[in-house]
Amino acid sequence: MLFAADKGDINTIIGGIAPDWGPFGNLGNEAKVMIEVVMAVAILLCLGIAIWGAAKQRIGATALRDTFSAEQGKGLIIAGLTGVFIIGSLGTLFTIVYGMAV
Repeated sequence: MLFAADKGDINTIIGGIAPDWGPFGNLGNEAKVMIEVVMAVAILLCLGIAIWGAAKQRIGATALRDTFSAEQGKGLIIAGLTGVFIIGSLGTLFTIVYGMAV
């Protein structure tokens, strides 16, 4: 019998947005934790913006019949989700750019 999660541990699941550190591997543990906390807060903020945009779009489109509010909500959703994507891929982008420079 072959188990799918035989070689992994919980850190592979909850590691989440923590970057692979690559070129920044010699940073101290405190600096790594601070970077992870800042990234997590930024992602939560972007998700909050996306949720606020969804609420604004929903309320503007149905209850108030306000098309400007609905369009503004769409913009907030796109901005929030784009921010989540960019922040989530920063570790990979830094590693690729550093690898090209070396």
